[in-house]
Amino acid sequence: MTGRLHHRSALVIGGARGIGAAIAERFFEEGAWVVIADTEEEAGRATAERLKGRFISTDISQKIDAERAVSEAVTAYGGLDIIVQNAGIYPWTLIENIEPEEWDQVMAVNLKGTYLAARAALPVMKARKQGRMIFTSSITGPRVSSPGHGHYSASKAGINGFIKAAALEFSSFGITVNGIEPGNILTEGMKLHRSAGFIKTMKDAVPLGRLGTPRDIANAALFLASDDASYITGTTIIVDGGQTLPEGKDFMINPE
Repeated sequence: MTGRLHHRSALVIGGARGIGAAIAERFFEEGAWVVIADTEEEAGRATAERLKGRFISTDISQKIDAERAVSEAVTAYGGLDIIVQNAGIYPWTLIENIEPEEWDQVMAVNLKGTYLAARAALPVMKARKQGRMIFTSSITGPRVSSPGHGHYSASKAGINGFIKAAALEFSSFGITVNGIEPGNILTEGMKLHRSAGFIKTMKDAVPLGRLGTPRDIANAALFLASDDASYITGTTIIVDGGQTLPEGKDFMINPE
C-alpha cells in the first residue's frame, strides 16, 4: 500500500527539530521526498539524513535563501508539491521594552518569511497547476495572547491574513494555502528551557488534560498536504486540545 504522499516532494522550512522535524518525518512515513531547510545546520543535516532527504542552510527572512531552498527541491526531485513554512522565533519582551530591531527581526522571520516562502514556491507550483502551501501560525495572536508576546502575536495574526489573501490569488492555479494554529506543544526545547511547574501550569490550561506533541501538529500538516484536503483552502486548523474554548479557569467537569 502506497503512502498518502507517495513520490511527492516536500520542502519543510524550519524542519531541523521540534514541530518541523515531526512534520518532515510524518511526510517521509507517507512516501514523500523531503528537503529540510533551516539555520541549524547540524540538527538539520541529521534530520535530513535520518529521513533520506536533503538539507539546505536557509534563513527564510532572506529572499535569496527562500529561492535557493525551492531550487534545491526542484533540482533534487524534479518539482515541488508541498511547502511548509514552520520557521519562527518567539522572544519574550514586554511591548514597552521592545526595540525596533527586535520587532523587525520577529516580523522578518515569522511574517516576511511566510511571504517569501510562498513567493518562491509559486512559480514552480503555478507551472504545474498544483501545490500545497502550509504555514505554521499559532493560537497566540489570532485567538489569544499573553504579556511579552506583542510582536509574536502580531506576526502570527498576520500569517492568518496572508493565508486568506494567498488562497484567493493562487486558487485558479490549483494551489491550496492553509495553516495550523498550535496550542501548547511539548517540544524538546520546552523541556530544556521551562520548569516543571511552568509546564504543569500549561497542561492544566488544556481541557484534554495534556500538552500537545509535535506529532499532533504533524498529523494536521499531513492532512492538509494530502488529497483528503483538496477542497480546503484559505483556512487554519486549531490544534490545541481545546485550550481556546473555556470562558474561565473553572471548565473541568468531574464525571461520575
